[in-house]
Amino acid sequence: MKILAIETSCDETAAAVVSKNPGESYVKILSNVVASSLMLHSKTGGIIPDVAAREQLKFIIPVIEKAIKTSKIKIEDLDAIAITQGPGLIGSLLIGVETAKTLSFLWKKPIIPVNHLFGHIYANFIQAPKLDAVQFPAIALLVSGGHTDLVLIKNHNNFKWLGGTRDDAAGEAFDKIGRLLNLPYPAGPTMEALAKNGDEKAFNFPRPMIGSRDFDFSFSGLKAAVWRETKKLGSSVNYSPSTINDICACVQKSIIEVLVRKTLKAAKKYNVKSILLGGGVAANQKLRDEIKLKTKIKFFFPEKGLCTDNAAMIGAYAAFHPEEKSWEKINANPELYFD
Repeated sequence: MKILAIETSCDETAAAVVSKNPGESYVKILSNVVASSLMLHSKTGGIIPDVAAREQLKFIIPVIEKAIKTSKIKIEDLDAIAITQGPGLIGSLLIGVETAKTLSFLWKKPIIPVNHLFGHIYANFIQAPKLDAVQFPAIALLVSGGHTDLVLIKNHNNFKWLGGTRDDAAGEAFDKIGRLLNLPYPAGPTMEALAKNGDEKAFNFPRPMIGSRDFDFSFSGLKAAVWRETKKLGSSVNYSPSTINDICACVQKSIIEVLVRKTLKAAKKYNVKSILLGGGVAANQKLRDEIKLKTKIKFFFPEKGLCTDNAAMIGAYAAFHPEEKSWEKINANPELYFD
């Protein structure tokens, strides 16, 4: 099966062509193209939805054309078009959805609508024949700027949401705390780099909900604790490099300890055979290392380039769930969640 996948849920404009043969446990990337407006948003310290949508309007056709050309697949050989239906920014989603519907009508190809959240999870099923196949049941930790969720996967067609963030997601906490420290957006990668030279014991920041009986998360309290500490220290322009490094190290340690504890707790309760990691924060090497260190369960994570938003992951989910629909029945849904 060969699929053209399109992803426009936030500030990336992405298209990919993927293929999957019957019976295979992984998806192969034939092309994967991403155009990002990140540089524009870094100037404002966050994503401005209208700006993101306008940039996607400019990039969507060139990105799709490049993905098809690079894949060396003819349009007539495509079996379907996969499109991110939600969740995301409504303006951005509409750019992708309406483009996919138009192409579906013109090319007479069915559409496979994809939940962006599941796409992040299925980045673990891309080009992994060199690895052991994912075994079920599995626990997936989805951790990004907008989401922090734990999902039990009994098989490819049986998902159960176990818990998620009650306020700030982990990536959102990194970004907001980074703003307190005058770090560039997105702050996560910068904080990870600075943390390598910091003292994890310099500040005793809280680990919100680390001992709760459920699988929910909350990082707003951590953000507030860092804000209080920065107020004591005075203006951020006067912070020494070592102080910023220490704050980054302690914040990262607090977030990762909560993520790892909750994930392993869920893995033990449901006696899973695999742990999957997905989302932008999944690129954090410290998080990967801590999970690998503390469990003997098979642990899977995507290549770092596939952790952030991309179309290949959308195509991967579609390849395992080829639930085709006609273009008339597809609509953008910014509030789509796990279902």
